[in-house]
Amino acid sequence: MNKNLPSDSVSHAVAVLNKEEVIAYPTEAVFGVGCDPDSEAAVMKLLDLKQRPVEKGLILIAADYEQLKPYIDDAMLSPAQREAVFSCWPGPVTFVFPAKASTPRWLTGRFDSLAVRVTDHPLVVELCRAYGKPLVSTSANLTGQPPCRTTEEVRLQFGDRFPVVDGETGGRLNPSEIRDALTGERFRQG
Repeated sequence: MNKNLPSDSVSHAVAVLNKEEVIAYPTEAVFGVGCDPDSEAAVMKLLDLKQRPVEKGLILIAADYEQLKPYIDDAMLSPAQREAVFSCWPGPVTFVFPAKASTPRWLTGRFDSLAVRVTDHPLVVELCRAYGKPLVSTSANLTGQPPCRTTEEVRLQFGDRFPVVDGETGGRLNPSEIRDALTGERFRQG
């Protein structure tokens, strides 16, 4: 069997993403909903679904650091700052980086920065590699509802027809920690 071919679930998710739609997928602690970060139409569908204001900004999740470089201003980091980030990746730590001037406002919101993560969740790595770029990642839950931790919970909140990459979360209890890549300041405990 060729281990380089994406699973059927991932192949279907990529097809849905290519249609500028939103999908759900397991991450380190909870299911996330995501879409193509370069599609304003897809991001607006996600924000509408979540009832989330665009000003708050979003997180990108990626298979590797190279996938994030088109969106972040890597040159703003010193070698020591970069090493501090890389010591946590891949893994469940999200870092806020200075955004490139070309990064769309539908991703950064009111900020000049962007929250990004290189995941160690094998299914998300497979998904991002198959798609060829990072995904927008925010918790899979409707406003006022708890984040989904299983495929069944996603279907209960979003409906049976909502596209889900079926799989297990990474088993963490808390969502990813969020830190500033320049200062190391912790914005959210993981």
